[in-house]
Amino acid sequence: MNKPALLLFDLGGVLIENATCERLNRLLPQPLDDAIVKERWLHSSAIRRFERGDVSPQDFAESFLAEWDIRLTVDAFLQEFISWPKGFYPEARETLRILRQSYRVCCLSNSNVLHWERFGGFAEDFDIALSSHLLGVIKPDREAFTRALRECDIGPEEVCFFDDILTNIQAAQSIGMRAFHVEGFKSLQCVLQDQGLLPV
Repeated sequence: MNKPALLLFDLGGVLIENATCERLNRLLPQPLDDAIVKERWLHSSAIRRFERGDVSPQDFAESFLAEWDIRLTVDAFLQEFISWPKGFYPEARETLRILRQSYRVCCLSNSNVLHWERFGGFAEDFDIALSSHLLGVIKPDREAFTRALRECDIGPEEVCFFDDILTNIQAAQSIGMRAFHVEGFKSLQCVLQDQGLLPV
């Protein structure tokens, strides 16, 4: 494989440990399989509006609670929701530091104002940090990937993209990116090493 000029990462489930499925299941009337939760989340109208930056946290919470039939107050839910991303996986930040010595390293995340601000916009961790709520577009929509390419001023053939959602991988591949499905940081490390992007 020719060396890419830019490495583009999803955050949750790739570099950031995410407790969404576990914590959300505790709130639901009936727990669901993680795969079902992820699929519902991806297509949730409340999530999509919030992660495009279209609605306030309060409006999002009201819609989400109704959509998922959760019996909490708006304030209690938002306090719970903001804690679902736990933080970087151990060694993830060090891996990014190593990668940045050889590549431009960026992120493209479906995120929102609450989670983005909690992590300070990831300004210190990436050369460019892109979030759906700031771009106004959301993965797996094609426009999210074309906007990321414009923001990074690069062609798709020069990018390697890493995400834990297969639909996002397929969308990235459809516009010419080399894209890799990973599930968690250990999986990401294996792919980086297999592709010769990270020293063994």
